[in-house]
Amino acid sequence: MNKILKVATLAGQMILENGGETYRVEETIWRICKIYGAEEADSFVTPTGIMASICHEGKIYSLTRRVQSRTVNLDKIDKVNDLSRSITLKNLSVDEFKKELLVINKGEIYPLPMTIIFSALGAGCFSVLFGGTIKDIFAAFLIGLLIKTLTIIWDKLGINLFFSNSICAAIAALLAIILYKLNIASQLNQTIIGSIMLLVPGLAITNAIRDTMSGDLVSGLTRAAEAFLIAISIATGTGAILSFWISNFGGI
Repeated sequence: MNKILKVATLAGQMILENGGETYRVEETIWRICKIYGAEEADSFVTPTGIMASICHEGKIYSLTRRVQSRTVNLDKIDKVNDLSRSITLKNLSVDEFKKELLVINKGEIYPLPMTIIFSALGAGCFSVLFGGTIKDIFAAFLIGLLIKTLTIIWDKLGINLFFSNSICAAIAALLAIILYKLNIASQLNQTIIGSIMLLVPGLAITNAIRDTMSGDLVSGLTRAAEAFLIAISIATGTGAILSFWISNFGGI
């Protein structure tokens, strides 16, 4: 039972760390425990931790896992979800299931250069959505390359998300001003907006709404607060650079 509980919470932790919803984590833990023979299974999940327990033959087993890092990797969520639903079909033992989980956890969807390049393309496309020109696409693309690279490096170093987003937003604003002055970008606002869209916590906002609507109020409010703080950090970094430039160089 202890082994079952550990592997179930590991699967839940992987889903939560990669951007999964709270209800999906609780459902996955329950399903795995029931498939492997637990009489009762229950869990309480927040964005920063998992508390799970199972009851079998009058004995209660419990486990708590702390979730410290969170990212976005929908491919891992999909693979863990599929694996948990195919335990019976594949006739997997607990040890085999754990090995499959570890393989999924170590896997990467795309090479790092591809991730950076397509993130930069995304920044360029966002500038178009907000009315940018060809020049703005190119400028946002260049800024996006640097922003995404710095984000990945700082994430691996464990730097605080509020700090990293604030600095990246400041760098984006500064580079946008410089490119605008060099006539590489034609519209400052569209270039900045396209670049900082890479930092906007879209998944956190979506999950906050979904968790709240499904009744997970603690998780919903926590995710909403996280998204709000990230938005403030982006606005702080961008606003600080614009304010500094206007104050010292007399406008843009």
